[in-house]
Amino acid sequence: MLRLYTHPACLQHQSATEHVECPARLVAVLRALDHDRYAALDRVEAPCATREQLLRVHAAAHVDTVLSATADRGECMLDADTYCCAASPEAALRAAGAVIAAVGAVLEGRCDKAFCAVRPPGHHATRTRAMGFCLFNNVALGAAHALAQFGLNRVAIADFDVHHGNGTQDVFAREPRVLFASSHQSPLYPNSGGEDECGVGNIVNGTLAPGTGSHAFRALWNDVLLPRLYAFRPQLVLISAGFDAHRCDPLADLQLDRGDYTWITTQLVALARAHAQGRLVSTLEGGYDLAALADSVSAHVSALLQ
Repeated sequence: MLRLYTHPACLQHQSATEHVECPARLVAVLRALDHDRYAALDRVEAPCATREQLLRVHAAAHVDTVLSATADRGECMLDADTYCCAASPEAALRAAGAVIAAVGAVLEGRCDKAFCAVRPPGHHATRTRAMGFCLFNNVALGAAHALAQFGLNRVAIADFDVHHGNGTQDVFAREPRVLFASSHQSPLYPNSGGEDECGVGNIVNGTLAPGTGSHAFRALWNDVLLPRLYAFRPQLVLISAGFDAHRCDPLADLQLDRGDYTWITTQLVALARAHAQGRLVSTLEGGYDLAALADSVSAHVSALLQ
C-alpha cells in the first residue's frame, strides 16, 4: 500500500512577491494525483513535527528563527532566495512532520511506501540555516527519526533533484549509518557536491554536465550510485524527489523527461524490495515548470504503486 501525506497548510506558505517556489507547485501535484488511477492511494493529513524531532537535525537557534515568523513581523528573507511569512511555520512543521510520520508508518508496517506531497522543500536546509527555498530538512528529519526512534543502522537517501542536497550532506557527512547518494547538475547552485566529497565514506556524489540527458543520468545511477546503494544494504530507502532535472525546468539545464523518472523510481523500489522489505518514503523537493512537475510526479507515483 502507498500512502500519500499532504496538508492544506503547505499551500499557505507564500511570498508577497512573485517567487518560483509557490503554492501553484503543490496545486499542480495534487491535481495530477486526483485521478482514478490513483484511487488506491491511502491519503493522510500530515501532522506537525515536534520540537524534539526538529532538534535531532537542526540547531535550536535555527528552529527558533523559522518558528518565530508571525503576521505582525511580516515576510522576511532568510537568505537571498528563501522567504518566511506568517504561514510558513505551520507549513514547515507539516512538511517535516509528513516525512517523519511516513517513516514511522512504513517501519511499523502500516504501509509499504509513502509519498509526501509537501512544501516547502527541504534538502538545502543545513543544521544551522535555511537556504535554497528550504526551511527544515524534511528528508534528514525522516532519516534521523528512523535512527533515533527505531534503531536502524542503515538508512539510504537517494536524491535525484537537479541541485545538490547540500543540507542533507551537511547533516549526515559524519554519520556512517546514513548513505547519501546524489545525482545533480554541476556547475549549479549551491555549488557543492563534488565527487571528492565523501564524508566518512557515506557520501556518493555524481555530477552531470549542463545539457546532458537520459543516457548520462541512467549511466551514472547504474554504474556508480545504485551499486553503492546495493552494497550498503539499506533497511529503509528515502528519496529526495526533485523533478527540476526535467528538460522544461527553468532553473537548470538537464534534459530528463517522464520516462527517466519512471526508470529511477523503479530502480529505487527494486532496491527497497531487495534489502529494506520494500520500505520506502519519497518526499517532494524541486520542480518549477508546473506541467513538467505534474507529469513527472505522476510518473513517480505510478512507479511507486507498482
